[in-house]
Amino acid sequence: METEATVAPPLGDMNKEEFRRFGHELIDWIANYFEKIEELPVLAQIEPGDLKAQLPAVPPEKGETMEQIIADVDRLIVPALTHWSHPSFFAYFATSTSAPGIFGELLSSAFDNKAMLWRTSPASTELEEVTLDWLRQMMGLDKGMTGIIYDTASVSSLHAIAAAREGVELRIREEGMSGRKDLPQLRVYVSEQSHSSIDKGVITLGLGQRGLRKIPTDSDFRMDPKALADAIEEDKENGVVPFCVVATVGTTSTSSIDPVREIVSICEPHAMWLHVDAAYAGSAAVVPELRKILDGCERADSLAVNPHKWLFTPFDLSVLYCRHLDLLRRAFSLVPEYLRTPEQERVRSGSDYGVQLGRRFRALKLWMIIRYFGHEGLAARIREHCRLAKLFASWVKEDSNWELMAPTPLALVCFRACPRSDAVDDMARNARLNVLNEAIMHGVNASGEALLSHTKLNDKLTIRLSIGNIRTTEKHVRQVWKLLNEQLKLLSAQPIN
Repeated sequence: METEATVAPPLGDMNKEEFRRFGHELIDWIANYFEKIEELPVLAQIEPGDLKAQLPAVPPEKGETMEQIIADVDRLIVPALTHWSHPSFFAYFATSTSAPGIFGELLSSAFDNKAMLWRTSPASTELEEVTLDWLRQMMGLDKGMTGIIYDTASVSSLHAIAAAREGVELRIREEGMSGRKDLPQLRVYVSEQSHSSIDKGVITLGLGQRGLRKIPTDSDFRMDPKALADAIEEDKENGVVPFCVVATVGTTSTSSIDPVREIVSICEPHAMWLHVDAAYAGSAAVVPELRKILDGCERADSLAVNPHKWLFTPFDLSVLYCRHLDLLRRAFSLVPEYLRTPEQERVRSGSDYGVQLGRRFRALKLWMIIRYFGHEGLAARIREHCRLAKLFASWVKEDSNWELMAPTPLALVCFRACPRSDAVDDMARNARLNVLNEAIMHGVNASGEALLSHTKLNDKLTIRLSIGNIRTTEKHVRQVWKLLNEQLKLLSAQPIN
């Protein structure tokens, strides 16, 4: 017997019978989605505006049934998705959710806590402290690093730079930066390979693009410590105040790892804050034999890592580990009368450590993931991703039609096709190879069977293959290698303009 379709009641929420019914139905829907995801094209096969054209321009006057809404998820939403959870999603930094993480999000949505104060969500506040200490131990960070959750690494790094600026003791919190003739030029240093979020962070904090100096990198795309030291000395001679260096462990383009131990030795004599952007690669430190990637970070002032990148946590969850929470709190704490509570001096309230007042109960999903997989289980999955990347890199190295463009320290492979060419000089050959590799990448992506992204290294268009999905296996990596070679063969038979 079919269940009669019903709409929302005149007042109140969905009744408990319908909630149970559609809750079960949606869990089944999600299970079927993961089971059949490989049948879907990885890249959305639509043109800009296609989805909007199918949606009403005005909101519904009367409520519609959940049957209609779920049907439209299938009919409209799924075809317009690029499927980040597809095991052949190899673009950007491949990420994926996991079942315990989804359950954590479900519970967090039901609780709907706003964790602005300890009192408004004791569970969120205290579970966050414990869970992040678990993660700290798993990564091998020292006890001096205390964690706090933000949404993304962009925001984590912004808060780290804000804390560093507070430590300069120039009364910026009280007097601001605008119109002050007594305020020297402040400067942050990053490598040329650093993430653009650092640029945005210094802009947001009022330091301006002039307040950011980009340091050259070596042949492996790592920050050059000597160039950094020279830049700091030059700036100091010119009256500039160097106050923060951002090193990267796992750059976006190549996953290169800056020499943190050498960089921190340059920072310390100048009393400069060292922030480490380990948004991608930091998670790899849960693998004991990969913990060396954080060498030197025990002397850093702060470090950002994103469990939503490589710890199978639903987006979003970024962690800032900070050695000087007092400065972070001093930069942001503001407690109006209506937020004062009797226990405020004995507890930590998240709103004291950032721009946000209300904060989501993000720790719950990470806590459930760590408990379900365990340290060993998480390490095993990351270890396997690194094995698959090195396997793919070995195929590239062994084939004269392809070349590696950067080292493969973790699970990102940077490569390009380089078949023989009749180009008369290196510049012409490089231009032709750039066109060829872009066409290869677009050909693979258009097939819907895999998704790749690119970067440019030394003006050479470079294809990136990132492995980080919990469902990716060797079968999927072999399949994308086959697709790449099919595209190379197809395009090599055609003239390149």
